[in-house]
Amino acid sequence: QVQVVESGGGLVQAGGSLRLSCTVSGLTFDVYYMAWFRQAPGKEREKVAVIDNYDYTRYGDSVKGLFTISKDKSNNTLYLQMNKLKPDDTAMYICASDQHCMGWNTDNYNFWGQGTQVTVSA
Repeated sequence: QVQVVESGGGLVQAGGSLRLSCTVSGLTFDVYYMAWFRQAPGKEREKVAVIDNYDYTRYGDSVKGLFTISKDKSNNTLYLQMNKLKPDDTAMYICASDQHCMGWNTDNYNFWGQGTQVTVSA
């Protein structure tokens, strides 16, 4: 059974940094596409960043230059380094993965985690 598990969330002051991790297990093949989403109460789910099998990355406009997505392909572990955090970054951060070529506007990932909460205080 495929499992997607996030970790690293917590409470941080504005301007601080946090590093999230996501591990995908239970697959017999490589996970080529991985992504971070976030969702705050009352707001629509937002795509934060994606990374493909060539380690090509793309970011949402609100986090460009501030967040960095990376992965360890040997164990299908995804990371999100978040710097200069703002209260608007407060959300549940959710990891997703897929074996297919996922376009930036495609949200139908096959595997999803439960999320890890990030809260940024002023």
